[in-house]
Amino acid sequence: MLTRRALAGLSAVLVLLTACASPPTTPSLRETPPVVFVHGNGDSAALWQTTVWRFESNGWPRERLHAIELPYPLARDDDSKAQPGRSSTAEHMAYLKAEVEKVLRATGTQQVVLFGNSRGGNAIRNYIQNGGGVSTVSHAILGGTPNHGVWAIQGFREGNEFSGTGPFLRGLNAPKNTDGDEVTGPVRWLTIRSDNNDKFAQPDGLWIGAKGSPTFVTVAGPELKGATNIVIPRIDHRETSYSPAAFAAAYRFITGHEPAQNHIVPQPQVELDGVITGLGVDSLNPASGNFVNNLPIPGAELAIYKTDAATGQRIGAAVHGRKVAADGRWGPFAVQAGVAYEFEIKAPGYATTHIYRGAFPRSSALVHLRPERIAVADRDAQAIAVFTRPRGYFDAQRDRMDFDGQALPPGVPPAGAGVSTSKLKLTQAVDRAISAEFNGEKLTGRVWPATDNHVTVLELMY
Repeated sequence: MLTRRALAGLSAVLVLLTACASPPTTPSLRETPPVVFVHGNGDSAALWQTTVWRFESNGWPRERLHAIELPYPLARDDDSKAQPGRSSTAEHMAYLKAEVEKVLRATGTQQVVLFGNSRGGNAIRNYIQNGGGVSTVSHAILGGTPNHGVWAIQGFREGNEFSGTGPFLRGLNAPKNTDGDEVTGPVRWLTIRSDNNDKFAQPDGLWIGAKGSPTFVTVAGPELKGATNIVIPRIDHRETSYSPAAFAAAYRFITGHEPAQNHIVPQPQVELDGVITGLGVDSLNPASGNFVNNLPIPGAELAIYKTDAATGQRIGAAVHGRKVAADGRWGPFAVQAGVAYEFEIKAPGYATTHIYRGAFPRSSALVHLRPERIAVADRDAQAIAVFTRPRGYFDAQRDRMDFDGQALPPGVPPAGAGVSTSKLKLTQAVDRAISAEFNGEKLTGRVWPATDNHVTVLELMY
């Protein structure tokens, strides 16, 4: 017969086992306000894909997670002067305001959470302070936003919205109360920054083309007086928003407790969709090159193939094909779990682009695709391969990398996190596997001939 002490001990063990077996708690409806994600300069809604997955994995309803897509995501050189293919701070704010109003109508709620990366934070601050967002926003989260400028040099490009001494940021940073707070209440504010690894919060002008010259900005530039300001060591500029650590900080700030898990929970059935977008050309100055936009390419053709993850070889015929309409959408497409895919895009004025992606763990409508153009300087190559990490940068001192056998991929500096793509110009176009690896995430595609206007892209998920 068990003694009283043994029974008590057994009861304690049973309680512990029961607690461990219980599923993770999910947020209550009160804790799941709509979250509107605002991407950065030159970026797209697609960068929020893994962040959305992490919110979903912690019980956030998908219909309450909305990533906006600014048509012209690049800032003007001078905010006060019109520039083809670029947007002003006023246009950016107006677009965000309209998107927030759509979300409020769709969800029937009174307020949203805004989560912005880099330039997206500028629009959030402008909307709350000057566009009526003070009543429609409960929480504002700014990842890597250069709140005190990328530079703060008197007389230098002060018309640019990233100038710390220019009228735009001076207006946003003006004291709001006798304490000198730089944030507008009663909205709750969080800033997330790196300790020293954000390319746009550096005292030296290396990343703005002025190496050795002071920017008069510090690594603490993204902080705001009156906000909750947190520092995450070694993260780069994009990781201030798109990394697991940034997600956990944002989740904790919104809900008041830790997420049940920081990883992405796989789904048994996965469906993908997205938009095929392109590159614009400045009609007033064609020689200036391409500019990024998020406009669809009507008539672009997409074919999707299963691939052998080890060789990049196609497995059978295309499993999905579509010529997109005016909205640019290419799905929906039901994915087979654990399978790697090649997305082949054909569009007039672009190279036939072969994008290789790993297995998708969850459904997403943010799988946006962009074909490549072969630059004039690259037309001597027999084959071209691009290795890209959209949600972060490559850091040779921090990351373990390999691109076709090169531990330091071409174009990646030996120190500092400021490059998110690497390009190989190959002297032979022999059909073979080409692989890339980043901190354990591995991709393999095939070499295609640039002489026939083909480009290979290996795109990381994380």
